[in-house]
Amino acid sequence: MSEEVTSLAVFLDGQFGDHEPVVVDPMLGGGSCEIFAVRRGSATWVLRRAPRYASSSTAHDVLREFRILDAIKEERVAIARPILACADPDVFGAPFYLMHHIDGVPIRAALPAAWASAPETHGAALEQLIDAIVDVHAVDWQACGLKDMARPERYLERQVERWLKQLRSYGGRELRVADEIAVWLDANRPADKPLTLFHGDYKLDNVLFAPDAPPRLLAIVDWEMASIGDPLVDVAWALIFHPSGTMPLGVAKEPTFARDRLPSEAALIERYSQRSGRDTSDLSWYHVFARWKLAIALEGSYAKFLRGQSNKPVHEYFGRQADLLLASASALIERPAKELRP
Repeated sequence: MSEEVTSLAVFLDGQFGDHEPVVVDPMLGGGSCEIFAVRRGSATWVLRRAPRYASSSTAHDVLREFRILDAIKEERVAIARPILACADPDVFGAPFYLMHHIDGVPIRAALPAAWASAPETHGAALEQLIDAIVDVHAVDWQACGLKDMARPERYLERQVERWLKQLRSYGGRELRVADEIAVWLDANRPADKPLTLFHGDYKLDNVLFAPDAPPRLLAIVDWEMASIGDPLVDVAWALIFHPSGTMPLGVAKEPTFARDRLPSEAALIERYSQRSGRDTSDLSWYHVFARWKLAIALEGSYAKFLRGQSNKPVHEYFGRQADLLLASASALIERPAKELRP
């Protein structure tokens, strides 16, 4: 790491035209990419670096991620403001970008301690999660210079094709249930909708909240899977992690959400629909698709773990999560359609 820090310091001196000492420390988080705290003089930043081994040829493109953030930095979207990017892997081991540090916490394993004494405010965290993604979907992405990222023709159809291809590219486990779900998705696909900027991995642990009470959403992070696409994918994806849901993927340790104070999934869907003006009547298909897609995304990291290209314990755990998600998607398919509607 010392050689990389020296190389990074030289690079930053060249970018800013001065000389300041640089200190770099690894940070927790970043399920696929790596993140580091960078202190340079009086400034504190966050560096997001691509992993040395990618899950696939299209994964972990931090330069593309930086481009999106840089394009929307003046929009009404809660993000950590991007600073600069570097494509040269010789500078810090892999391509990376720098962004401003946000003094906030993700809701990953437990709630901020200050929230425990204010259970009546817990629902605000989920409401703000919905409101923040409404703002993302409202961005005029064409005016922001992201028009070339859009491929509107056969969008949902191509998504199924793309993620099946992604799964097969891993060279890992044979997941027959994933192929069975893909057949259902193709047979029941809703009509394509107007595309928006969308996050692609939107959930409670990819936003930062102020650690004090009541909840205040400060920034949406981890834009690795962001693109121009169907906004309802973000909504269904976020609801997988609803703390009152059945998927064992969310908050697991104390202190936890006061579940009786939380808005239901149906209430959050209605909130999104009212604030965005979008029709969510066919969200049942998206519930299945989101679980299926997330399972495939996690399987990429698990396959990397099986190949010995990752020693992150979380990547081993991703295999079990992928299985749970596929089982949940299959169960949704078997339920009467009316039960899937908000």
